[in-house]
Amino acid sequence: MTKVFIDGSAGTTGLRIHERLSIRQDIELITLPDEIRKDPTARKNAINSADIAFLCLPDVAAKESVSLVENPDTVIIDTSTAHRTNPDFAYGFAELSEEFMENLKTSKRIAVPGCHASGFIALIYPLVKSGVLSADTFLSAFSVTGYSGGGKQMIADYENEDRAEALSSPRQYGITQCHKHLPEMVKYTGINVTPVFSPVVADFYSGMQVTVPLNINQFKKGTTLDDIKNIYKELYTTSMVKYVDSLDDGGFIASNLLTGYDNMAVTVSGNDERIILVALYDNLGKGASGAAIECMNIALGLEPTYGLEIKEV
Repeated sequence: MTKVFIDGSAGTTGLRIHERLSIRQDIELITLPDEIRKDPTARKNAINSADIAFLCLPDVAAKESVSLVENPDTVIIDTSTAHRTNPDFAYGFAELSEEFMENLKTSKRIAVPGCHASGFIALIYPLVKSGVLSADTFLSAFSVTGYSGGGKQMIADYENEDRAEALSSPRQYGITQCHKHLPEMVKYTGINVTPVFSPVVADFYSGMQVTVPLNINQFKKGTTLDDIKNIYKELYTTSMVKYVDSLDDGGFIASNLLTGYDNMAVTVSGNDERIILVALYDNLGKGASGAAIECMNIALGLEPTYGLEIKEV
């Protein structure tokens, strides 16, 4: 029986992880009463008695939790931004390469990718690694997400019957171009120039679509649309992340197509001059709690998708 503690189980991601793990017969959840769930001593004891400790906390609190670890066997899985570019933490995107997978199997410190970052990295990492896209290419991306990604307060705002009229319209944010996911988007794709990134929150609960538009001239000379598709086809072959020839329905790609599921679909559309790269997934699934549980499964030597919801696309 694997003992698991969720530090920060009252937040959106923590609640989802708790919900998923509470029905698993191989997991024993360590819980703290509400009156002491923020107490450093109680948290320290819980973390060090756990085989796996999920950190679902603000960055400062996540760093504090890591400082409390004394048990050398406790595996920390941090869902915050705090350690995603820390070289002492394995980055939790196993499908990128065997190296990423092996790091997750052996590391005691794991950082779960950010939701927006997951799609961007899935699209750009293999193109840079294969050499068809230069690390010096100027890139842009936009991402459409459901409002659950904003946490409890944003969920409450959107679901309030007296909500502001503006919430019925898609809203762009991160407009200062300092979004917290940008550092990991740069580091794990290997690009040298920070992309222009435009996230948009819309009036649906969960789901995410990350799109990178490109001109074929931005690729290595001679690269074709089929070459780009084949790179994804050869890399993304598992049920967790898979290349799909088409995700559209009558020329439309819905951002909530994978709502409630934990897998990601990648596709390429366009023509011989202009293309769009698209990653489609749930911001609460492969973008958060689903990815965290996948990391746990890998660290425990289990099938990565064990206990997760996968939709065939």
